[in-house]
Amino acid sequence: MADLRNTFAGIRSPNPFWLASAPPTDKAYNVNRAFEAGWGGVVWKTLGEDGPPIVNVNGPRYGALLTPDRRLLGFNNIELITDRPLQTNLDEIRAVKRSWPDRALVVSLMVPCTEAAWKAILVRVEDSGADGIELNFGCPHGMSERGMGAAVGQVPEYIERVTAWCKTYSRLPVIVKLTPNVTDIRAPARAAKKGGADAVSLINTINSVMGVDPATLVMSPSTGGMGSHGGYCGPAVKPIALHMTAEIGRQRETAGLPISGIGGVGNWRDALDFIALGATNVQVCTAAMTFGFKIVQEMTDGLSEYMDSMGFETTAEFQGRALPTITDWQYLNLNSISKAQIDQVSCIQCGRCHIACEDTSHQAITAMKDGRRHFEVDEAECVGCNLCVTVCPVPDCLTLRTLAPGEVDLRTRQPVPAQAADWTTHPNNPMRRSAAV
Repeated sequence: MADLRNTFAGIRSPNPFWLASAPPTDKAYNVNRAFEAGWGGVVWKTLGEDGPPIVNVNGPRYGALLTPDRRLLGFNNIELITDRPLQTNLDEIRAVKRSWPDRALVVSLMVPCTEAAWKAILVRVEDSGADGIELNFGCPHGMSERGMGAAVGQVPEYIERVTAWCKTYSRLPVIVKLTPNVTDIRAPARAAKKGGADAVSLINTINSVMGVDPATLVMSPSTGGMGSHGGYCGPAVKPIALHMTAEIGRQRETAGLPISGIGGVGNWRDALDFIALGATNVQVCTAAMTFGFKIVQEMTDGLSEYMDSMGFETTAEFQGRALPTITDWQYLNLNSISKAQIDQVSCIQCGRCHIACEDTSHQAITAMKDGRRHFEVDEAECVGCNLCVTVCPVPDCLTLRTLAPGEVDLRTRQPVPAQAADWTTHPNNPMRRSAAV
């Protein structure tokens, strides 16, 4: 039977599903409800230093990208860090941890980029009984204009410096939360590791503007007729988060650095993707804000059933298993040939595959046969691009078939080579290397 118990950066939890630092983890009331529902851990909403309280807008803080039937694709927020007093948060953290000793409770932190500021807050957080700290170097709005959040996360030297301060002044595990608003996630990850980070979490939200009200031509959502860029998250960012997670796992300098995967996790399948690409656990926000805390029950049940079906006893048995299957484009096997095929029994004759291929691809799907509506792949034109598979509304009706070595590709009229070959040795590559190398 699957054992979902998880250890991340030395922090134990009964399952790998944590709530990310956000409004759902803003206070003891929320966190207690989350633990009652079954979450394995939480990252408490970001704390700042003592002083005048943070001021949030008294208007729309959230915006969404929806499908026509109002399913959520992406979520935007301009929420700032906690606007509750530091001591109030610390008192609640202490009480919650005492009530739930088996759950992971990590505290997200963001203070000015000075050694004194970090030293002061670290002592107080450690005294609360928290299991670890997460350095919020990702928030792209509001706080970044004050020299915090993404303003730190976009400068590797700052990441390394602050991480080192935290390792100096605290005994707690240090998790560095990375911003995706960079050109290459590997540099910040290297800086975090060099500074002594015990782990990284990613991704934080992506800079975004949600749209414009067509009636007023004012940015939407807006407050008092004006809007601001915010942080984008939800299902739409998952592919970006998976790419960045994999890049950290693939790089020699950061391979093995524990990762908490964040970005579009809404069910157990999403969690599987992150873990198979190297993450130890996952954090969830948007899905909880959309459907409530009890979604964790589907997540734990689904992952357990999957693991049982595959014979996995722990998540460690498949963690990182997909990483070796990712490579750079230049190393893809150009001798591997695929063709689309249509299951005529399950085909509903909607014609979407034909239209997509005819108008925007390779004109490889016919629409008529013997004077009747009929969709069939013309292998002499098909390049196996997968477009038809992605637009087909019927699961497994359209699939790709890989041609066996020696089988003739009707498009090129050449047999499929048995030996793999990539761009580095291809005759069309002006910088090709010798195949013997």
